[in-house]
Amino acid sequence: MQLLSSRGTSVPQLLLAGLALSNHGLAVPVQDSPQQYLLAGLDLPPKYSKKTKSPYNPGFRDPYDRPVDSVGEKLDPLPYRNGLGASVLGPWNWERSRQSPDLVRPPSTDHGDMKNMRWSFADSHVRIEEGGWTRQTTVRELGSSVDLASVNMRLDKGVIRELHWHKEAEWAYVLDGEVRITAIDYEGGNFIDDLKKGDLWYFPSGVPHSLQGLGENGTEFLLIFDDGAFSEESTFILSDWLAHTPKSVISKNFNLAPEVFEHLPKSEKYIFQGSYPGSLEDEEPKGKNVKKSKYNFSHRMLEQEPKITSGGEVRITDSKNFPISKTVAAAHVLIQPGAIREMHWHPNADEWNFFLRGRARVTIFGAQGTARTFDYLPGDVGIVPRNMGHFVENIGDEPIEMLEVFKADEFRDFSLFQWMGETPKKLVVDHLFQDDPKNGEIFWNKVKSAEKDEVTLPDPEKGMDLVEFDGVREL
Repeated sequence: MQLLSSRGTSVPQLLLAGLALSNHGLAVPVQDSPQQYLLAGLDLPPKYSKKTKSPYNPGFRDPYDRPVDSVGEKLDPLPYRNGLGASVLGPWNWERSRQSPDLVRPPSTDHGDMKNMRWSFADSHVRIEEGGWTRQTTVRELGSSVDLASVNMRLDKGVIRELHWHKEAEWAYVLDGEVRITAIDYEGGNFIDDLKKGDLWYFPSGVPHSLQGLGENGTEFLLIFDDGAFSEESTFILSDWLAHTPKSVISKNFNLAPEVFEHLPKSEKYIFQGSYPGSLEDEEPKGKNVKKSKYNFSHRMLEQEPKITSGGEVRITDSKNFPISKTVAAAHVLIQPGAIREMHWHPNADEWNFFLRGRARVTIFGAQGTARTFDYLPGDVGIVPRNMGHFVENIGDEPIEMLEVFKADEFRDFSLFQWMGETPKKLVVDHLFQDDPKNGEIFWNKVKSAEKDEVTLPDPEKGMDLVEFDGVREL
C-alpha cells in the first residue's frame, strides 16, 4: 500500500520532488529527516549514517566528553572538539595518535600543565643476552616515576639470571611461564620455590638471590624496585665481583688453592644458559650447617579470594597477607568493559600502574584547576602521584587487567563515593547542588549507602544522552 498526500501524491514522490527542487535552489517545505528518507525508500545520506561518522570532525558535539576507543574502532584522532580545532597539515604520527586519543583531543575538563604520566615498555631499550632479554622503565625513561622503577625480563628454559643482590628491595609478578627462585635471608637460612603466572616474590634490600626459567617456554616477569632511580646495570653480581677480586684473596676466602679459580668468568654472566634443574627436593642444599629460612619470600596472588565488585574484581597483597613485603604493596584489578575503577586517591604513596590487557583512559586531578587525561594499552606504565584524584575507565571491548603498585607497607585508598555517603547530607548538597535541590536529592539517595565499590559498572540506561553530528542530535 502506497502512502498518499492530501492531493493524491505519494510521499516518496513528494520527497523526491522536493529534494530535486531544493537542489536547484528553490525553497520547498520538505522535512529533511531520517524518517522521511526511510519512508521514501531512500538510502540515508552520510550525515545520518553511523558507518561514516567519526567523533573527530568539526560537526561532532559531545558535552559529556565520552571516551573514544580509537584503537578498537580503528579511528584516526584529530584535534577537533565541540566545534573548535582544525585539521592537521604537517607531519603526523598516526599510530601514536591512535594510542593516545585523549592527548590529541583532550576532554574539555583537562586544564593546565602536568608531567607525563605514561610510558610504554615498547619504547624501552632491550638488552639481549644468551637465552633472554631485559628492559627497564625508571625515572630516566619516565620522569614522574620517582618512587618505583621496573624491569621486564624474559628467561628461556633453563636460563639463569645469575646470583646477585641489589641496594633496593625487589618485588616481582610472574607474567607467564614458570620460574625457580633461590635466596638466603639475613640469618643465613635458604629459600627455594617454583612459581607460576600470577605469583609474587619479594627480596628485601641486600638479600642475595637467583632466578631460572622452568618449563618448555621458561618465564617472563615484571620486577619492581623501591627506588625510581634504580638501574639494572647497578646490580651486585657474583661473577662480576670475583672477576674484580685478586685470586689470592679468593683463595684465602675459600681456603682453596689459587689454581682452582683459574677459569672463573672474566666478567659478569648476567643472563646465561644453565643446566636444567631437578625437583625442589633434589636441588635443596644438604650441607652440614645448611638451614631453611623461616621467612616466606613468595606469594600466590591470583590464588587469593578476590573482592567481587559490580564491575570487576580486586585482590590486594601487602604486608598484612605477605609479611616480608615491607616496602611494596599492590592490587591486581579486573575492570569489565564499560566499568570504571571508581574515582579515588591514595594518601600514602604514588601509584605505579602496569597494564596487562585491555584499553584504558585515566584522568588525573592535580589540584589548582589542573587535570590531564592519558590512555593506556597492554605493556604501558602509568603514574598517579600521591593524593591526586583519578579513575581508570575501560574504553575497550575486553576486560582491563592491571597492577596497582605502591612504595608502601599497606594498600590504602579513599573512595569519593564512600566519602560523600559518610558526610552529612546538608553539607554535601550545599557543596554540589545548592542551586539544584531536585538533583541534589537524587544524588544523595544514590550515595547515602556509602558503599565502596572499587570497580563500578554504571547502569547502561544511564548516560544515554544525545550527541550531535553536524547539527543532528542522536543517541
